[in-house]
Amino acid sequence: MAGKRAATFEGPGPDAVWFENVKQGKFRIQHCNACGKNFFYPRPFCVHCGSPDWAWIDASGKGTVYSTTVVRVRPEDGQDYNIALIDLAEGPRMMSRVTDIPAPEVKIGMAVQAYIGPLDKETLVLFRPAGR
Repeated sequence: MAGKRAATFEGPGPDAVWFENVKQGKFRIQHCNACGKNFFYPRPFCVHCGSPDWAWIDASGKGTVYSTTVVRVRPEDGQDYNIALIDLAEGPRMMSRVTDIPAPEVKIGMAVQAYIGPLDKETLVLFRPAGR
């Protein structure tokens, strides 16, 4: 890239802004002003077109389970849990957990709704079955 300079920004990076938004109860993703697509995980450049021209938008929280697996835990260490890939209504896919139902009951294609809640001393974007 001779002759081109990478775009820069002032202040905290996109990942720090993401976590601060979550701490404040806001589920936001990035929207590229150049190509019109949304993206997640937070990055300084659009993953679709490479543009540094993006903005934060509120996510609807609606999603669909794309993939899921059950993590088995010894009974004395707690309950089994799932790790799921969720396709957001806005387009991006994110990794999270589906709560409020037993881990083996989480199914591919299940409609889910995001909420921000505590998990292992962290505040995270989690999902529960839609309609609960």
